Amino acid sequence: MPAEPPRDQNEDPAARATPRIPTGIWVIGFVSLLMDISSEMIHSLLPLFMVSALGASALAVGIVEGLAESTALIVKVFSGVLSDYLGKRKGLAVFGYALGAITKPLFPIAPTVGVVLSARVIDRIGKGIRGAPRDALVADITPPALRGAAFGLRQSLDTVGAFLGPLLAAGLMWLWSDNFRAVFWVAVVPGPGCSQWSCWHGACANPSARRAAGAPTRSTEKTSGA
Repeated sequence: MPAEPPRDQNEDPAARATPRIPTGIWVIGFVSLLMDISSEMIHSLLPLFMVSALGASALAVGIVEGLAESTALIVKVFSGVLSDYLGKRKGLAVFGYALGAITKPLFPIAPTVGVVLSARVIDRIGKGIRGAPRDALVADITPPALRGAAFGLRQSLDTVGAFLGPLLAAGLMWLWSDNFRAVFWVAVVPGPGCSQWSCWHGACANPSARRAAGAPTRSTEKTSGA
């Protein structure tokens, strides 16, 4: 039998410990959960709101939804490139969440379909801005061996929010006798909270986290002449 290779006596015991998903991933996941609850509470009721409360036609509803979702997909293409160029993944992600949060109060006060369209488009611009930088940030702050688990955790929390949002909206509609605007005001609450949480809880890649994830730091880039 081949002899077991000698173990480095100077090896840090922490390095041999079972790696854990970084706290920053949990922060990003719960921010996604809160934002999805807020967004889905509104989006699940919005077509009915536009038709019954604002008198919109089916064509108008389709135009609003089509423009909003296509805007998010187009912005996603450029946000990832921009985050690579600027190297400010956290800043772009926080800006995207903040942009989505500030549009939420527009829905309960919207007097016309035009205001709803503006709010939806701005909200989807925020979604497009934050998507790629947020996923790149997850990769930056996670060790390579845990990247699959980290992405799965963030996506699962996001999915939980997408499930709870419409469920909560339906319950409140039943409780408040189909008062759309009251439900929309409740949906406003999680938005500012998740934006502040993502900003203040340090979900960003520090040099040690980047080394653990195998990403080059500025010092190694300078040394290698990159």
